[in-house]
Amino acid sequence: MDSSADHVRPQMLAILPRLRRFALALTGARADADDLVQDTVERALRSLHQFTPGTRMDSWMFRIAKNLWIDSLRARKARGPMVELDEAIAISVDGERTAEAKMMLTDVERGLAVLPEDQRAAIALVLIDGLSYREAASILDVPIGTLTSRLARGRETLAALVLGANAYAPGRPS
Repeated sequence: MDSSADHVRPQMLAILPRLRRFALALTGARADADDLVQDTVERALRSLHQFTPGTRMDSWMFRIAKNLWIDSLRARKARGPMVELDEAIAISVDGERTAEAKMMLTDVERGLAVLPEDQRAAIALVLIDGLSYREAASILDVPIGTLTSRLARGRETLAALVLGANAYAPGRPS
């Protein structure tokens, strides 16, 4: 790696946890998210000459990840459906609250997985990663109004899915 990459390496490392959360929201699977993050970092390092100094490294890398994900979806569509084995999730119960929290998290993950990709990406950037509407709209290359609409529809659908799945939970309004 040349010296031009040496000064951006710490920036890239700092972005990795957020990039992984974004990738997980897009892909819905940890292994796929890890692959997407790796591909994103590789592409960013190869394309470092295209990065404009003084601009936001995180926005640039999020956009690379989004474009790689779209490319992989197109490739899968062209190849045809692939069958994946379900991951076995071991849940250790150390109390009622922990079990309920894990069930809620599972419901949210399932809810995110069924949202359309555009809504899932908007929710991942704004609600999970905490970016501003302007930053998220820039990363997704859409107007702020479009982002707001996607967030509203995504929130509404996600809430209905999660609250519907947890209708049996104590303390929930019926």
